[in-house]
Amino acid sequence: MALKIIVSYDDTDHDRDALALGRLLAYSGAELSLAYVRHSFGDGALGEKQAEELLERGAASVGTPDMPRHVVVNPATSVGLTELAESEGADVIVFGSEYRTAAGTVKPGISAAKLLLGGPAAIAVAPAGLRSNPALSVNTVGVIDEGDEAARATANSLAAALGATVAEHGSGPVDLLVVGSRPEAPQGRVVLSAKSDFAVEAATYPVLVVPRGVSLGFESSETPAPAGA
Repeated sequence: MALKIIVSYDDTDHDRDALALGRLLAYSGAELSLAYVRHSFGDGALGEKQAEELLERGAASVGTPDMPRHVVVNPATSVGLTELAESEGADVIVFGSEYRTAAGTVKPGISAAKLLLGGPAAIAVAPAGLRSNPALSVNTVGVIDEGDEAARATANSLAAALGATVAEHGSGPVDLLVVGSRPEAPQGRVVLSAKSDFAVEAATYPVLVVPRGVSLGFESSETPAPAGA
């Protein structure tokens, strides 16, 4: 069964980075969808129709107007995305970096950070400015497995899908990093160790953090395209 990938999307530049990363991960044949969490209170909250139009623009911007789209109503973005991921059986939720993040670096925003503390799906975070790199290619997938074979299996599968090799984090340059959850994490939940949290914050490339004991199987596509294509 193909992986399901949800991109958290609000039509900002940093969420366009998330969409670029989502497309890279979905070249393997995964099902890609967009989600916007509409808050049920507060000034400036988008209405249902505005939220739907926002997602339509996002899908159209990458030439896939029929991409599945979800508008969720919840006061908390992280809770809304968790409920959506569980109801859809999603494997990955993709975020852009926090909006003040310097170009080329990774900084999980509040919602992503909350899901990195017990979320039910893998969390991917795009570096700021990823949308501006139409020739993005992944030659080396780094891995921090935290002693979890599922994380290493995920790195191997993703590398095979993208025509890349796998290397230990810290052994040389990488283009994307797969991180396992800490040994104390509950099965099927994402929880970073202090070491891995530092590696994520120091990254200058996309990061994918997988739940403890859950390997993601990426199916290889024939002709992977660059993320900005």
